[in-house]
Amino acid sequence: MNQQIKHIVIVGGGAAGWITAGRIAARHARADSGITVTLVESPSIGPIGVGEGTWPTMRSTLMKMGISESDFMRECEATFKQGAKFARWVDGTSDDYYYHPLMLPQGFGQLDLVPYWQTACAGRSFSDTVCLQEQVCEHGLAPKMITTPEYASVANYAYHLDAGKFVTFLTRHCTATLGVEHVLGDVTAVRSASNGDIAAIVTTQQGEIAGDLFIDCTGFSSLLLGKHLEVPFVDRSDVLFIDKAIAAQVPYEREDAPIASHTISTGQAAGWIWDIGLVTRRGIGYVYSSRHTSDDEAEAALRAYIGPAGKSVGTRSIPIRSGHRQLFWKNNCVAVGLAAGFLEPLEASALVLVELSADMLAEQLPATRDTMDIVARRFNETFLYRWDRIIDFLKLHYILSKRTDNAFWTDNRDPETIPDSLKDLMRLWRYRPPGNCDFTSNNEVFPAASYQYVLYGMGFRTDPEFLRPSPSEGRAAQEQLSQNSVAVRRALKMLPAHRDLIARIHAYGLPTV
Repeated sequence: MNQQIKHIVIVGGGAAGWITAGRIAARHARADSGITVTLVESPSIGPIGVGEGTWPTMRSTLMKMGISESDFMRECEATFKQGAKFARWVDGTSDDYYYHPLMLPQGFGQLDLVPYWQTACAGRSFSDTVCLQEQVCEHGLAPKMITTPEYASVANYAYHLDAGKFVTFLTRHCTATLGVEHVLGDVTAVRSASNGDIAAIVTTQQGEIAGDLFIDCTGFSSLLLGKHLEVPFVDRSDVLFIDKAIAAQVPYEREDAPIASHTISTGQAAGWIWDIGLVTRRGIGYVYSSRHTSDDEAEAALRAYIGPAGKSVGTRSIPIRSGHRQLFWKNNCVAVGLAAGFLEPLEASALVLVELSADMLAEQLPATRDTMDIVARRFNETFLYRWDRIIDFLKLHYILSKRTDNAFWTDNRDPETIPDSLKDLMRLWRYRPPGNCDFTSNNEVFPAASYQYVLYGMGFRTDPEFLRPSPSEGRAAQEQLSQNSVAVRRALKMLPAHRDLIARIHAYGLPTV
């Protein structure tokens, strides 16, 4: 039990496998550590490859792996993402939209602007009143300038990226720079140790590969944690109804077409359509509930959204099983990515869970088998909490909708489908806005500000009888809103068009620090 953890074996590639390999190797795989990282990947199974939206955490992830932002953007067809625009989620009309930006509201943490906005700023959207990012996105601008150093920003940002090119880029960086051993092999068996641990995997091409810690990145099949260690799957389709996706890649009509610097999520009869702008194409897909529409109706809706190009564009269908494993770490095996679970791609939760898992593994890698169970218990507690909070946050987008055109929307508002934890929060927020006091864990994925953007963007109102800002708070709020107005004008004047900045990065690169 005091055996040192020296050989980490990651089974499966894709973004989950290579991000995990890169984070662990960059942190631990030094010549003097004796720690080695091997990634075993099937040569016959490709990645799912539609996770094209990220969270701002990706900047930190790439930095910790020693990746140049300029190289990443050039090679992965990456563009900037400054949040999400939700269209037709509230009542389904053509002018129905709100933003969930990636910047905090002006002065957040010092002063809550919700009471002042709700009582004195009628007619203006919440995000537009308290944050500069909605205007930046509406004007098609980038979140930084060509003189802004790598990973620094004027407005907070994440990325949109080509998932396939991203995996290729990570593979090269991890093997050539970080020393990850890349093995091509199809797993045919898993050999157990006497204590129930995984001793080795057996592959067709490379034979037996032993290890001290195994990381399951085998996607939906969950070969190690799900099939071999028999950790049950917890189905959450009773809360989140989406169970299918149909995806397409759509070229721009012209080379200089504007690139949206935000994800566009447009509500449909039985789900929603994502629209992500890359350099040469858009990634567009419809996620939907097969209980509320047919596959043919979903494909017709997607092609209608795309427009004339939708008549000839190719599509592919992807099954979605909403839920997660009962545990994520059992014995000496931990699952990351789809092997751990999956939810609809709303708010880019899939890749951020991969990053958070890889980060915790890298930072808390057990030194010995004796301490592994302690780390595993903490890992399981952390990620069970995170999955529950993400499910709550995704469900929040549906329960506030007023749409009645399909039972999908009305069924989502059925109290029987809403987790008790979310019901409790909604009762609290009738009398005060979401705040940091509502989220006492240091393992939150979405801050209180994110809940504010969704709540008030979708028309929720906190009871004004319980807001009543004092005169001094009103003056302070007015000052913060004035500062935000100044910041908006400055940003619109100084920031370049999104496509223009991408072109300059490709030509010249961003400054390094």
